[in-house]
Amino acid sequence: MYQVLYRKYRPQVFSDVVGQEHITTTLSHEVATGKLSHAYLFTGSRGTGKTTCAKILAKAVNCLHPKDGNPCNECAVCRGIDSGAILDVVEIDAASNNGVDNIRDIRDESGFAPASCRCRVYIIDEVHMLSIGAFNALLKTLEEPPAHVKFILATTEVHKLPVTILSRCQRFDFHRVPPEAMKLRMDQIAAAEGFTLDDDAALLIARLADGGMRDALSTLDQCITRDRHVTAKLVAEVVGMAGRDHLFALADAAAAQDSAAALELLDRLYAASCDMERLCADLTLHYRSLMIVKTVRSASQVLVCTAEEQAQYLEQSKRFTLAAILRAIDLLQDAAANMKKGGNRRVEMEMTLLRLASPKLSTDVDALLERVAALERAVQTGGVLPTAKPVSVPQTAAVSEPQPILEPQVIPAVPEEPQPEPQRVSETPPAPPAGAVPQNEPEPERSEDRVLAAWPQVMETLAQLNRPLWGILLNSAAYVRGDFLLIQSENPTFPSFIKTGSNARDVKEAAFRVTGQKYRLGIYRPAQDAQPSMQTPAEDPLDTLLAKAQALGVNVTE
Repeated sequence: MYQVLYRKYRPQVFSDVVGQEHITTTLSHEVATGKLSHAYLFTGSRGTGKTTCAKILAKAVNCLHPKDGNPCNECAVCRGIDSGAILDVVEIDAASNNGVDNIRDIRDESGFAPASCRCRVYIIDEVHMLSIGAFNALLKTLEEPPAHVKFILATTEVHKLPVTILSRCQRFDFHRVPPEAMKLRMDQIAAAEGFTLDDDAALLIARLADGGMRDALSTLDQCITRDRHVTAKLVAEVVGMAGRDHLFALADAAAAQDSAAALELLDRLYAASCDMERLCADLTLHYRSLMIVKTVRSASQVLVCTAEEQAQYLEQSKRFTLAAILRAIDLLQDAAANMKKGGNRRVEMEMTLLRLASPKLSTDVDALLERVAALERAVQTGGVLPTAKPVSVPQTAAVSEPQPILEPQVIPAVPEEPQPEPQRVSETPPAPPAGAVPQNEPEPERSEDRVLAAWPQVMETLAQLNRPLWGILLNSAAYVRGDFLLIQSENPTFPSFIKTGSNARDVKEAAFRVTGQKYRLGIYRPAQDAQPSMQTPAEDPLDTLLAKAQALGVNVTE
């Protein structure tokens, strides 16, 4: 009868155990020196060799001709233990024998001397399944067993064991088997069995096994029943990795904020009898893969996928921020928890996809952060501008003579005032900086305006200093009028941006780096927009500003 690979090639000596050298070396040394404990605890994930090491240890302590702490596997005792003919080595499954009576039977039997071996060995697998009463019944025997009794406890959930049990055992933690060690073992088996195993296929099987050698050999067994030449494509087909396109499609719909497409795809999956809970788990792992690709340098060492799928993950991850990926994982895990509570699975999955595709539907912190990040990206690229509410402008503003808008902080000693209507004689514009303009220097005439030819170079420099402002000033122009740099822009948000001190400072710094001249800033308006009043001659704004500064005691001649 055919024997599966993981049973046929189960290790018979400590040196055959893969990836647990830190344990097998210690156990073989204890057997060789005779310094054995009365109770051992083997803990670790599934398929890492706990039960295998327990059986090897049981043979080693009873072997008639041990070799360097390993059983010979040739004497009558070793062969009897392997065949189950010797009753002095007892293996118990605690999942089905977890009552007080079962442990009391062990306690009563342990008082008798072994019939064929030196030691009576009890291997209790899945020991965490014992009841509280069973643990209490085992406690005294485990603390002071007869000299001829050894206990070996094995578990995958050591945290469920009472502290009183842990303190009475010599504990060994089994690690997950590294993929390279698994590949080496599978290559040895392939050579012995006479089939071909590609390197990438072996590594893929090893990563799918998640550290369990038994799982890796079970997958390999499935593959060779299909074809004696095992390739990565064959492995993907056997384990069901093919056909993940719907996960990429759902993630694409979420990235594009296309909730309709996401729900339509979900409806097709539901009609095809796709389990919603399984879909939720698969989509969670999909976003986890995106997270790994986006954060880990060597993602191929962590991801369990083919090279083609890894390229797809890499391309799709560019459409998500890390915050969006983490938010998606949180939403999917919450959905999975709600499904287990008995809610309608389809409705729960639909609501989750809507929240993934429309962050504004969620009021949690992660959703708000994602919306803020989207706004920041839009402002930095200049592609999306805030929508400004139309403001009714007084009729007198249309006939105003355009005047430079000066920075509000130009005179430290003078309180900052609101921006005045430029041509209203009764209002006074903000004062210029002290000493910035000589007392008798008039404002340059409009006929002196000239285009600043170096404005494109100034914009390139501004892009490095202030990216959001650069986006606002796209397709703008600049003119020079005396020592003023007047900017013409069709963007309605430009006036509010340029009034900010840091923005004005960055524009002047960019202009200085390119032209080598220091300018004051203003807003340029075409000459045809100006309609000066014919009734009252306009006062010189500079004279008005200087008069106001002198009235406040500011020395403008310094």
